[in-house]
Amino acid sequence: MALIYLTFSLLLFSLSSSSAQIPTTLDGPFKPVTMPYDVSLRGNAVDLPPSDIRVQRHVNGFQPEQISVTLSSDYHSVWISWITGEFQIGYDIKPLNPESVKSVVHFGALQHTLTHEATGYSQIYSQLYPYEGLQNYTSGIIHHVRLTGLKPNALYYYRCGDPSIPAMSGLFHFKTMPIPGPHNYPGKIAIVGDLGLTYNTTATISHISSNQPDLLLLVGDVTYANLYLTNGTGSDCYSCSFPESPIHETYQPRWDYWGRFMQNLISRVPIMVVEGNHEIEEQVDHKTFEAYSSRFAFPSKESGSTSTFYYSFNAGGIHFIMLGAYIAYNESADQYKWLERDLAKVDRDVTPWLVVAWHPPWYTSYKAHYREAECMRVAMEDLLYSYGVDAVFNGHVHAYERSNRVYNYTLDPCAPIHITIRDGGNREKMAVEHADEPGNCPEPSTTPDKFMGGLCAANFTSGPAAGNFCWDRQPDFSAYRESSFGHGILEVKNATYALWTWYRNQDSEKVAGDQIYIVRQPDACPNQRKVTKGWSDAR
Repeated sequence: MALIYLTFSLLLFSLSSSSAQIPTTLDGPFKPVTMPYDVSLRGNAVDLPPSDIRVQRHVNGFQPEQISVTLSSDYHSVWISWITGEFQIGYDIKPLNPESVKSVVHFGALQHTLTHEATGYSQIYSQLYPYEGLQNYTSGIIHHVRLTGLKPNALYYYRCGDPSIPAMSGLFHFKTMPIPGPHNYPGKIAIVGDLGLTYNTTATISHISSNQPDLLLLVGDVTYANLYLTNGTGSDCYSCSFPESPIHETYQPRWDYWGRFMQNLISRVPIMVVEGNHEIEEQVDHKTFEAYSSRFAFPSKESGSTSTFYYSFNAGGIHFIMLGAYIAYNESADQYKWLERDLAKVDRDVTPWLVVAWHPPWYTSYKAHYREAECMRVAMEDLLYSYGVDAVFNGHVHAYERSNRVYNYTLDPCAPIHITIRDGGNREKMAVEHADEPGNCPEPSTTPDKFMGGLCAANFTSGPAAGNFCWDRQPDFSAYRESSFGHGILEVKNATYALWTWYRNQDSEKVAGDQIYIVRQPDACPNQRKVTKGWSDAR
């Protein structure tokens, strides 16, 4: 008992000592900071070509490729996913039979003795266009197998495939999450958005790998396959380059390239993904999100969700909630009702930290996508606030921005901080213009996204921006903003302190671009419903 007390005391001393150098949220709210944009950063935002060895197929027949690990809702199970067989693209395609290849995983705690076996299910999906001249696509066979009965914080080895052909993968490994508890946390959680598959992406993934994370969160916009026509011709501005296309085409092989490139990381580090607007990918019969919903495994059923667009899971003492911005989210919607149930079940004595992620940010000061997700904010912010969410992570805006603690545009010490981390490396332009700069404030009628509801953003009725749609300076809620490629690392130290670090791609892997301790105050901010009026009365 004395040893435990001594260890805890040393940890608190370490945190208090480092806090003298690293700011904490208790030091806030902070005066807004804007870092100047480095114009040289745009130079290498070019997609990897099909000829790049890192995206080419290196297996034969029905051997597994594009292997990945996904967490289930708790530590004792994970999903293993992979693809067998080759995709087809053209005018006369014939889908593979998913039942022709088995979905089997052999796994165990010893790499030379894989004593356990699990079986799962397989599927294919197609991307079809009913227009002359557009090529159709059908995937290889996608396999998902759930492993159960796992021990917490343990290393497991595995092979996947069909042993009867035989067509099994090489040996891979992963580590399970700690058991939920106020003293148990994964070491490092990498968070990135809008990744794509460019040379900037390769730098981002290299930096993430060097940080040796235990978990990877991707907050939407995965491959940007929808920046390409079905013939493989691409552009970083689809509407500018292909205005005559009868439908927004997508080049699905980019998904396969991305899966091959990412395998080295996500075959050993679990990846948790939530959908972004670039995953919509409309096709015949108005089907959407087919690639996203098919290629990844989601702990939807395990967390009580009926959708791949929203789900939750635990990682030690952290409860993560992933929400969908492109599916109904109002109070009468299934997602909202599920969110209420999920939040009500969270035991903050067991999982003190509550982290939520979705794609488009509610709080951004950039011109791009400014107040675009206002309808979602109006619908859901009160609920998240009332349950004491600690931090929110988003993508969508091609830059990095960290907020002060904010609720309804009002600085509030009991509100979450919002972090926009959409700078993973995609080929679209970096967001550099701010809505508060002269001439940059958009017309309110231009702000809503058709996939996220109607027009909910209006002029502010009180506060520094009263009577206006934008601030005339960097908003008080915006603590730090910078237009650079990079990623973030979340390290939860205990039930009170979590260290957030943002790394720029252009810096050394060990140089922090932005860093802060997020500090929980459960005694000062009890989890109770609390609705206040802020700077906007748009409700």
